[in-house]
Amino acid sequence: MAILKCASRTLDLSTTQVMGILNVTPDSFSDGGSLYDQQQLSVDVLLQKATEMVDQGATILDIGGESTRPNAKSVTVQQEMDRVLPALELLVANLDVVISIDTSSAALMTEAAKLGAGMLNDVRALEREGAMSAAAATGLPVCLMHMQGTPQTMQQAPEYQSVTAEVMHYLRNRAKLCEQAGIGAEQIILDPGFGFGKTLEQNLQLLQYTSAFVASGYPVLIGTSRKSMFGQLLARDVADRLAGGLASVAYAVMQGAAIVRVHDVKETVDVVTVIEAVKGQGE
Repeated sequence: MAILKCASRTLDLSTTQVMGILNVTPDSFSDGGSLYDQQQLSVDVLLQKATEMVDQGATILDIGGESTRPNAKSVTVQQEMDRVLPALELLVANLDVVISIDTSSAALMTEAAKLGAGMLNDVRALEREGAMSAAAATGLPVCLMHMQGTPQTMQQAPEYQSVTAEVMHYLRNRAKLCEQAGIGAEQIILDPGFGFGKTLEQNLQLLQYTSAFVASGYPVLIGTSRKSMFGQLLARDVADRLAGGLASVAYAVMQGAAIVRVHDVKETVDVVTVIEAVKGQGE
């Protein structure tokens, strides 16, 4: 049984866990501003949305205060902390669930751990100055994601000789550096980074070889929810990509993904439950 220690809570990764996305940003690609009221984060709306996700079966909530969509504007560390920390305090005080912090900031990682965060999720794989040592000091599990370029440049003709091999090499190397910094191997999660510097074809290849990432021995997080890959493949707007996302979740769960990061928790939990039940028939 693969147990992930998340501060005072634990997660059983022998079955796929569902992570609900809570963007406390006014400009995220899918739900930007949905938690805001006249440019201010609405505490009531945030708590209602978070409670709904937990009631629907999310075992992790991922709070992000920096939009990393293509061409997103950068934010200061202080802006990010001002968005995330009050939301974290609110959810920790009201919900019995693992709270993940989606950040690349060493300062935010440190403060979030003090306030009860249970996981760190970094799209830059702890590459920013001080991030790796800060993450190690918290003792929390870390999710390392692959991104080619930056949010401002990542979709400008991304190129790979072999996308699966290169992404795997990068993530293995980052994981090794994390272990050398004092982060236990059992506390490291890998994310191939769908949509972060990848074409449609490259995203599909990464999804096809989910099992190869699982075979690395590290838990794997898959985040395809509402991504532009489905817009390109299915000609669907952001609000109409649920079916495509659920298909990718089903495939990833069959391949052994440990965590799926999604906007639509209720539907995803149903898919995961069915797939896990089918897999269980072979035991």
